Amino acid sequence: MSSSTPDDRPKATAVAYQGEPLPNVSEDLVVPNILSLDFEERLWVPQAPDIWFRPILFNVSQGYFVNLLRVRRSGILSRHRHSGPVHATTLRGKWHYLEHPWWATEGSHAFEPPGDIHTLEVPDGVEEMITLFHVTGAYIYVDPHGAPLGVEDVFSKLSSAKAHYEKVGLGAAYVDQFIR
Repeated sequence: MSSSTPDDRPKATAVAYQGEPLPNVSEDLVVPNILSLDFEERLWVPQAPDIWFRPILFNVSQGYFVNLLRVRRSGILSRHRHSGPVHATTLRGKWHYLEHPWWATEGSHAFEPPGDIHTLEVPDGVEEMITLFHVTGAYIYVDPHGAPLGVEDVFSKLSSAKAHYEKVGLGAAYVDQFIR
């Protein structure tokens, strides 16, 4: 098998696919204006004091979620271990892990491998941190020696969002648009 180059790809024409749809394919999901970051407050789901998340996708069949995390305080947020890979793109502010030398600054992207254990800190002077997280599997919250204290995954995030949207008058079903 030879390697191909972009010039080897078949030429597409401006004609939409006209065949039968593949079976069991989920609907597309488009969430408009995700980078505006200034959403109606009711869309931000409280997670802890001065910490919220904004759901983008709850993929319950593959066990991952995508959300914006908004933090409006400095200090330690959590210590956790990942059961799957995590991608994080910092959109506002900065943060880091006590266990690593790097900083996630505005515009940077971080990959966190499964099994990594780290303590997330937002430094003094950061008024607001917003990061787009794509989390596969679960966060396992741990003590300083790695003993499990709690778990957060797509199902617990979904449950929190449903309860919040019901409480703020959008209705629990508001969250259904993000489920695939």
